[in-house]
Amino acid sequence: MNVRQLLLSTSMLASTMLYAQLPSAQSIAGQMYPGWNLGNTLEAGSNTTLYTTDSNGGLGQETSWQGTKTTQAIIDYVKAQGFRSVRIPCSWVMGHISDSASLTIDSRWMARVREVVDYCIADGLYVVLNDHWDGGWMENNLSAYTTENATRLNQLWTQIATEFRDYDEHLLFAGFNEPACDNSQAYQVLMRYEQDFVDIVRATGGNNSSRTLVVQGPSTDITKTVQNFSMPTDVISDRLMVEVHYYTPPQFTGVWENGTPYYFWGSSNHISSGTWSSYNATWGEESYLKEQLKSMYDNFASKGYPVLLGEYGANWRSLGNTAAQKKHDASIKLFNQLICQYSVDYGIVPCVWDINVAAQNGTTGVMTVLNRNSLSVFCTPAMEGITAGCAAGTWPLSSGLQSLQQGSASDQSDQSYNLTGQRINAQSAGLCIVNNCKLLFR
Repeated sequence: MNVRQLLLSTSMLASTMLYAQLPSAQSIAGQMYPGWNLGNTLEAGSNTTLYTTDSNGGLGQETSWQGTKTTQAIIDYVKAQGFRSVRIPCSWVMGHISDSASLTIDSRWMARVREVVDYCIADGLYVVLNDHWDGGWMENNLSAYTTENATRLNQLWTQIATEFRDYDEHLLFAGFNEPACDNSQAYQVLMRYEQDFVDIVRATGGNNSSRTLVVQGPSTDITKTVQNFSMPTDVISDRLMVEVHYYTPPQFTGVWENGTPYYFWGSSNHISSGTWSSYNATWGEESYLKEQLKSMYDNFASKGYPVLLGEYGANWRSLGNTAAQKKHDASIKLFNQLICQYSVDYGIVPCVWDINVAAQNGTTGVMTVLNRNSLSVFCTPAMEGITAGCAAGTWPLSSGLQSLQQGSASDQSDQSYNLTGQRINAQSAGLCIVNNCKLLFR
């Protein structure tokens, strides 16, 4: 091959690689809200089974924390409620390993995870697939960076990424869940592992070379992330998102109650006098929520890193009093509504946590939105809030787009969206978004 042929071949290869690149994180994030968690399902299990398997590859764990096996009909119903992405919390080393030395994921478990992912892809939904708590093998061990855990991370994510390498932009990978970090050393250790995760996935090639990857802030806490987290480097630009979670104030959301719980959230939902007034939230309400989400926009979304609010939610309680219940229901609705509205306004994809336990359990409450068994809405206040909030928000679309250009016939086959964020197969006259550019077709 002469020099000219070599240059031509290289040019053609580069053109093919460029054409094959998946869309940027900015261009897909606006298509992903609202999001929904397949909670207490594929991540279920026990840390006593780390690096082990059972006679059935651990398939029974899917229904060990809730009783409904995931089906295409369930995902169809999720989509029908208006959700556009599904976050799939998943365990891999906790009862699903067929060979502990090589950390080989049991083929039966891998096939089941792929089956659930495919349910979502068949409905045109985006999927965030992670390594969840998984017995805490990684995210509870961040006091020091170890070769042992770095090797496990490489073994694990090389298998997952290779299995799903050919999927398009509708599949995103998230390295961890809630990596526990409480000091500067742990922050630095986490960032080293996050960098490893990005490098491992990219090394598997194919569509993983340009797939959007999600990295987790320390403890997925907004304040810690804003103050102590830097994004990993990447071989390709604009393909990273950052993840945080929101369960504040914990006395209202139910993730922690040391003392008096909050049943009423939002100034318009406070009870002014009597016994019930002692259950009004005293902090963490509308202005605090807005400030927290805006800080993620200021530090990440506005700088080209869309934010995944991978989990949020609040326990829906049964108070046994009609007037108080009405105020509590309104609190649940407003909480979900403002989280979604402010998230959308600030370039954040909100994903509600949902555990599929259709019982409020009195004043303890439950964080369930949809009843997967009956294919019905369980917590109507939460669902109404999500729908209203996403409708009220305005996605900062221009933050991820380049300048307006004139489209040409050669753009017809590219991945394209209209200005409402819907994927379209071919351009008609008007303004469209193609490969993160605004193109005008005449």
